[in-house]
Amino acid sequence: MNGVELFLLGRTLMKIGEQAMPQVKSGSPGATRSVLVVLGDLVSHPGTTVGEIAERTGLPQSQVSTAVARLEAAGSVGTEPDPADRRRRLIRPTAKPSDRVAEVRAATIDDVLAAALADPDGTAPDPDVVREVSQALDLLARRLTPSIAARGRALDAAAEPPPAG
Repeated sequence: MNGVELFLLGRTLMKIGEQAMPQVKSGSPGATRSVLVVLGDLVSHPGTTVGEIAERTGLPQSQVSTAVARLEAAGSVGTEPDPADRRRRLIRPTAKPSDRVAEVRAATIDDVLAAALADPDGTAPDPDVVREVSQALDLLARRLTPSIAARGRALDAAAEPPPAG
């Protein structure tokens, strides 16, 4: 597998994941992606700011702010003034998951994965193939965590050529 194939596989997996999530009443898939990215970052870095999340995730600060507002309205995160700078807010996940978080966590990928693996004519895939792919995805999920992606961004930054001058 090369980088292009891995990139395309990642996009396919994102689409399967989006299809497997229970539909939200409002919002675009892009909004769902940013909310998931922000919530994932908050779980790894509780007590953080919008600016810090934007820096770590690469999302625009406005998109992070919107995602935090949605998460706060859903009861998934709480905010408090930053003692070091009262103009900023520290954000952390709430102790009890919101109903939406519980709903998303309870959803499985089984049906969507089976549909993705079906033959082009709609013939259902072999159950052993679905099980094998599901196990491979479980392995990848255990081995490739969000911290791996952060290390990748650090490597990208280190690989950039120095400015000419």
